[in-house]
Amino acid sequence: MTMRETIGGCHCGKVHFRVRFPDPPELLDCNCSICTKSGFLHLIVDKAEFTLERGADALTDYRWGSGTARHLFCSSCGIKSFYVPRSHPDGFSVNWRALDDVDDVVPRVRFYDGRNWEKARADLG
Repeated sequence: MTMRETIGGCHCGKVHFRVRFPDPPELLDCNCSICTKSGFLHLIVDKAEFTLERGADALTDYRWGSGTARHLFCSSCGIKSFYVPRSHPDGFSVNWRALDDVDDVVPRVRFYDGRNWEKARADLG
């Protein structure tokens, strides 16, 4: 499996990270209320594949429902470029749309039924 590495972050640049992922990556397109409204396209990675390079002090934590997911937003521009998902609390979900230099990558996109979260999580394995 080929691994790629790239950078990403928020709109204003206060939050900046580096991430490694398999090429081609599998992305999850979730239909839950928050992902639908924000257009988040999930690249799930292990903690070891993610490095927050700057902006920890600029992140605002938003939790709802079970409180397990840590939705992290830039307190300046409001962009959620990554977060700790309920489905993978020991990793990160990176918004594919917040990554730089991935125009040449052709991801596989898989539907994730976040409106029926328990069943969808069980289907992930």
